[in-house]
Amino acid sequence: MLLTSLYVAAIPLAIWLYLLLARGTFWRLSEDDIAPKPLEKWPPVVAVVPARNEAETIARAIASLASQDYPGELEIIIVDDQSEDATAALARQAAAEKAPAFFWFTDADVVHAPDTLRRLVFRAERDSLDLVSLMVLLQAKTFPERLLIPPFLYFFLMLYPPRWIADPRARTAGAAGGCILLRREALERIGGIAAIRREVIDDCALARALKQSGGKIWMGLTRASVSLREYGSFAEIRDMIARTAFAQLRFSFVLLVVTLIGLFVTFWLAWILFFTGNDPAWIMASTAVALMTTTFLLTVRFYGLSPVWAFTLPVAALFYGYATCVSAVRYWLGRGGQWKGRAQAPRGD
Repeated sequence: MLLTSLYVAAIPLAIWLYLLLARGTFWRLSEDDIAPKPLEKWPPVVAVVPARNEAETIARAIASLASQDYPGELEIIIVDDQSEDATAALARQAAAEKAPAFFWFTDADVVHAPDTLRRLVFRAERDSLDLVSLMVLLQAKTFPERLLIPPFLYFFLMLYPPRWIADPRARTAGAAGGCILLRREALERIGGIAAIRREVIDDCALARALKQSGGKIWMGLTRASVSLREYGSFAEIRDMIARTAFAQLRFSFVLLVVTLIGLFVTFWLAWILFFTGNDPAWIMASTAVALMTTTFLLTVRFYGLSPVWAFTLPVAALFYGYATCVSAVRYWLGRGGQWKGRAQAPRGD
């Protein structure tokens, strides 16, 4: 019995040691703090803003784009996003008419700091990057947001460690769709936006296509650019997660089961043994709990929340497991990828 409990306790401990030491230090949350220097010539940029039912936020979002202190030419295009390929059509039109060096894709609910574009372009030019992306600060004001939005960032970085994204030797590729600066030549190399038109997780698909084509990509975090989107209920956050969760699992029932087991073993098993186990299994479980809580604490502090929220990660993991199941059920019922009253079919359908 003692050996069995030791073996069981060793599983979450091994997982958390791996996450701490060998997962690209995703938990450190390195915020973008680059100080742009003058360039000999600032390249022209076209900002593309897809907008669908964004009446409450679009005015502030566009005002922040118009207020950019960018030394080069900047044109702003608003896309009335009623069809799947509207963004692609506008991007092609802008490229034909203006031949910009970069496209800046940003959401209609994001307010950017005045120096955001200057920082993006400087980094891209200095490091010869094809894609530069920033994960903007999401709202964490309501109770559902405080419980579930910091874990959203934590889980995203766990899946896509920024150090691995930037490493050309690593296969990991990711981007944050709310703020992407994309080199036009690199976009043409992969066949344009049409190459990812039917992808549900289009930002990460774009990053993957660029990296596979030999491009260099980078993703960072910022608190200077802020999402205005508010989630006042658990249902709203559930729907946000469910829109892409099953697509992340490649619509596989087997991966769904593996994921649910993984969530239990990673985020719940150590806590169960912490309250029920005996030495030395309890010591192993408590170490796993400490690693879980400490690494997540850095994300909680990033959002300026009380350290108490660091203990809620298992509850958030349970909710994310539930939302992933909702995502799978909606896909099986033919209602996958739901967002703002529209269902997006997976690639190949």
